Amino acid sequence: MQAPSKPAPPDKQATEAGSATRPVRGALASLSLAMLLPALGTSIANVGLPDMAKALHAPFQDVQWIVLAYLLAITALIVSVGRLGDMVGRRRLLLAGIALFAVASILCALAPTLWLLVAARALQGLGASVMMALTMAFVGSTVPKARTGSAMGLLGTMSAVGTTLGPALGGLLIAHFGWQAIFLVNVPLAGVALLLAWRFLPADQRGANARRPVFDHRGTVLLALTLCAYALAMTVGRGHFSVRNVALLLAACVGAILFVRVELKAPAPLIRLAMLRAPVLSAGLATSMLVSTVMMSTLVVGPFYLARGLGLGTAVTGMVLAAGPLVAAFCGVPSGWLVDRYGAQRMGGAGLCGAAFACLALALLPASLGIAGYVVPIMLLTASYALFQAANNTAVMVDIAAEQRGVISGMLNLSRNLGLVTGASVMGAVFAAGTSDIASAPPAAMIGGMHATFAVASALVLAALAIFALGRALAKPPTPSGDPA
Repeated sequence: MQAPSKPAPPDKQATEAGSATRPVRGALASLSLAMLLPALGTSIANVGLPDMAKALHAPFQDVQWIVLAYLLAITALIVSVGRLGDMVGRRRLLLAGIALFAVASILCALAPTLWLLVAARALQGLGASVMMALTMAFVGSTVPKARTGSAMGLLGTMSAVGTTLGPALGGLLIAHFGWQAIFLVNVPLAGVALLLAWRFLPADQRGANARRPVFDHRGTVLLALTLCAYALAMTVGRGHFSVRNVALLLAACVGAILFVRVELKAPAPLIRLAMLRAPVLSAGLATSMLVSTVMMSTLVVGPFYLARGLGLGTAVTGMVLAAGPLVAAFCGVPSGWLVDRYGAQRMGGAGLCGAAFACLALALLPASLGIAGYVVPIMLLTASYALFQAANNTAVMVDIAAEQRGVISGMLNLSRNLGLVTGASVMGAVFAAGTSDIASAPPAAMIGGMHATFAVASALVLAALAIFALGRALAKPPTPSGDPA
């Protein structure tokens, strides 16, 4: 028998611990940039739409496809690329996704016509979907389980930073270098992310006798078409449903039914539907969608309420609207620490309770309280959402088998995106229900619309809290086994 090895001296142990920490930090740095870039790509393009419409001689309704093509590509493909990462290797696919995002950004800047720019944005969205789907999946293989919450909180912070930074950075770049600069700025950031990912992320592991993976092409196409139809139904018409919206919703319903039938018969399905029987996963996806729907209300309702309901100027309105993203940027890491310290289930419930209280305050507080009556609940709502998101992502991802992390991460991101898309349409319709023309509605109508919107938002958060509690009650206690990774 081999003699037991002697323990290393304390100074050598400290050196080994430090060398083990450096790859974790490098991996988190690469994942943080991979999370920041898609969020920055979403928010930075909005501020450039007027300049792009003028430069490309296109009407505003056509220019909106610059934003829509990017979001549609992410929504339609994020689950499929997550599954593909599980099959062919997440590191390999993430490197390809970052490179594709950089190349597509260059193509966006060089596009001479609107529709070539739209096509390049769709390609950029494909690269963004790879980054969004795989960043959370890498946490399980790069970060100790006891620090999973902190890692998830950091990724949430970077997403919020990208969203917050986009408008200000985009305006500055356009003013000095033109609209092309809002795309070219992604290239050096992607280069750094690519270098860090190549250097620090763990290599893909495949056994020597591993079978060639089978990809579910039929399920992938059906899911992508279904999600595109739903997203278009929710975005086309800005909340005013027409025959076209109804037809798209029906197409999405038919597509969903066909997708389920195909997945039940597929030898290697894109999504194993049996996974949805797991209470933590199904409850996590449902609550993520509901709470994201509520969070979209702040972006839909806030500008109209502040500008027309409270009569604030453009500059003050912009400063007030920045309060929420700033809180999200500062609360992500502390939220992750709280999840690691007190547990994902407890902190997830606390986040939902805080969000419900904030929505009730927004639905009931009188407009006479002015800016403070809006900002304080919004700050509470955003901080509660950051806590819930870190807890929910941790609860869902922490015990997932290594071969399923990519697709589950994609499903989590998809539930969030679907919630945002749904919230933009449904909450916008609730807000505008009391007036025929929102652009000329009196302040009283704006105030009433805001109260009605957040009354509905309160009901949605309470429903999410009930689903969260039910999922926790049905979940079996975890078995005393190690991380499958």
